[in-house]
Amino acid sequence: MSSEKDELLRELADAVVDMDEDKTVEVANIFIQKNFDAYEGISNGLAVGMDEAGKLYEEEEYYIPELLMCSDAMYAGMDILKPHLKYDETDERYKAVVGVVEGDTHDIGKNLFKIMLETTGFEVYDLGRDVPPVKFIEKAKEIGADLIGLSTLMTTTMDNMEIVINLLKKEGIRDNVVVMVGGGPISQSFADKIGADGYAPEASRAARLAKKLVRGKNIDVAI
Repeated sequence: MSSEKDELLRELADAVVDMDEDKTVEVANIFIQKNFDAYEGISNGLAVGMDEAGKLYEEEEYYIPELLMCSDAMYAGMDILKPHLKYDETDERYKAVVGVVEGDTHDIGKNLFKIMLETTGFEVYDLGRDVPPVKFIEKAKEIGADLIGLSTLMTTTMDNMEIVINLLKKEGIRDNVVVMVGGGPISQSFADKIGADGYAPEASRAARLAKKLVRGKNIDVAI
């Protein structure tokens, strides 16, 4: 049974890398018909393919047009799988603000993270792309956010993540909000350097870490 599932996950990933929307839709439909878990289809299939496409982009095998066609294939598969996601039914309703930092318009990673956050029980406010640092602060204060998720695919805009963290400190609310960073050029060492709370190289792991960090912070507050 599992080998059939693994085969389909590989096909989902390959279809994304191959920029093949029709194939992605076809395999995603089979995946659902076989009663496999939609979350796995996204995190271990579509997201893996997008990750591989991202590596090809970094290696300059793919350029922006290819990356966009890969993301079109991923979203086509997502449209099939997303209605079948099982959401965590918990009393904990955490609030997250997510967005791509100012100067960057690549939102594939952010969109994946948003979906994964929603499945783990977060209410997500998506600020979109090219978001000025102050907008993250305003929205976090407005909704009483537990988490801010910052994304970028460009090295030139990474510094804006640190600006968001410094603004949170200036407003005196840094201790209230978990800050997670992610995207192609981001690493654990960069996250540590700017004082972010969390980083994970891949969206589903990032979402699980986000919940763990927020839950931990809320327990600390309760104590």
